Amino acid sequence: MKDSYPHISLVRLCRSFGVTRQAFYQHFWTTQAYCMEHELVLVRVQEIRQDHRRLGTRKLMDKLQPFLLGHHIKMGRDALFDLLADHGLLVRRLRKYIHTTRSSHWLRKWPNLIKDRKLTGSGQLWVSDITYFKTGKEGYTYISLITDAWSHRIMGHHLATDLEAASTLEALRIVSRRRSPFQRA
Repeated sequence: MKDSYPHISLVRLCRSFGVTRQAFYQHFWTTQAYCMEHELVLVRVQEIRQDHRRLGTRKLMDKLQPFLLGHHIKMGRDALFDLLADHGLLVRRLRKYIHTTRSSHWLRKWPNLIKDRKLTGSGQLWVSDITYFKTGKEGYTYISLITDAWSHRIMGHHLATDLEAASTLEALRIVSRRRSPFQRA
């Protein structure tokens, strides 16, 4: 502020803003100290990230603790998150994603027959879905679900260790066995 208005004294500037000269200098030096601390931390973060590019903020905080204590810098995890976010240094998590749908195959692609269908009650349309969950190191278990499209109620399911169509057909057989003869009409 003093640089912008060199002809006005600092006392007069402080009075016009209702701040004491001591408060002005205290704020100035505190801000300067924080800027220096932040620069030190950012330099150290970049040094650590040269060896560990994908190191997240929580683990980075553990590696920074001796440095912070050695330089008498008080900074918590959330402040480190904010500092890294302000400087674009946060690392995004990589999601493990397994592609199970492959649309570029030679098999026939069937049209969506239920796209424009209006449902008025349960039992009019069932839909099937297959999902999976990891079991052990390399294995997966697949679950075939038959769901009522109107009520979203799971009508039946079948667990399998592979993606064969037989597991979906078995789920359909289970549902058809559970229904009474009056419901089948």
